[in-house]
Amino acid sequence: MTRPLLITMGDAAGIGPEIIAKAFRDQPHEMAGCVVVGDVATLRRASQLTAAPLALPVALLDSLADASALPPRCIGVLQKCELPAHIPYGVVSGLAGKAAAECIVWAARAVLRGEAAGMVTAPIHKEALAAAGPMFDRYPGHTELLQAEAVAFMGRPMADVPVRMMLANDELRTVLVSIHLSLRDAIAAVTFEQLLQTLRITHRALSASLGRAPRMAVAGLNPHAGEGGLFGSEEQTIIAPAIAAARAEGLDASGPFAPDTVFMRARHAPGKPREFDVVIAMYHDQGLIPVKYLGVEQGVNVTLGLNLLRTSPDHGTAFDIAGTGRADASSLLAAVRMARQLAGQKAG
Repeated sequence: MTRPLLITMGDAAGIGPEIIAKAFRDQPHEMAGCVVVGDVATLRRASQLTAAPLALPVALLDSLADASALPPRCIGVLQKCELPAHIPYGVVSGLAGKAAAECIVWAARAVLRGEAAGMVTAPIHKEALAAAGPMFDRYPGHTELLQAEAVAFMGRPMADVPVRMMLANDELRTVLVSIHLSLRDAIAAVTFEQLLQTLRITHRALSASLGRAPRMAVAGLNPHAGEGGLFGSEEQTIIAPAIAAARAEGLDASGPFAPDTVFMRARHAPGKPREFDVVIAMYHDQGLIPVKYLGVEQGVNVTLGLNLLRTSPDHGTAFDIAGTGRADASSLLAAVRMARQLAGQKAG
């Protein structure tokens, strides 16, 4: 890539800065061309935490152009937020939430302007984001904040730029019809329009990455996909009609399938090629539990539907181990690799 990848530092009280420092320490070639958007003091503390045997240097950059002159294993940071010298590890803080959000906004705008190839976001804490103040407390998470930045950049209504979350690893991909809603609200969000829109977004995104139309399996909402209406009618009245409409548009969509077995059919394992390229899940936990069970350390979150490239690790801030030096950078590195792959395909 000729343009850098931006890595937002995430919540300073969590493991985000630590896994960034470990990624630069352990895989300098993979992290070449990556620039951290964050707080220099926080990254220096993380570098000291991961020192083996010496802490990596952390350089304050004046601009993205300065990153090209950095040597390997040097962490280049664009200072785009302000924090006290010592944010306590493992404690929800509105200051940390605000700083994390400011970094996300700056990085998103840089990607939208074409100054960076994409962004990889370290984990944020949703309570901290909610405590960040009126500029950010209306956003449940990364996805909604990035959607708001994209529509503002394009000057279009929010309804014209729908987004979806895809969780993926080497074995399984799943896309969610709804994201951060209560279960009651998520069930209500399973509508003909929402599902058809999800199928269209998934088809466009995966067609670009796979080089062909994806085989999309649609999970049911109810046990046994409703069992012919015995356990619920949504499969008959909403889900099946949306699948039929997608197929009429030429999309390769099948289902609805029983939620407790469809993920096994879409899993790619040695000696068992997948039947489907992706599962469309009706709500957050239905889709995320199977992917995370296969290994959080390799999972990647990809935002679909936006005119900016964003990936992230498939885990949270891990406040329980923040500051201990025990965090695993594998998922962050997987997110960087996927961002590079997607950026290359977009350029091609």
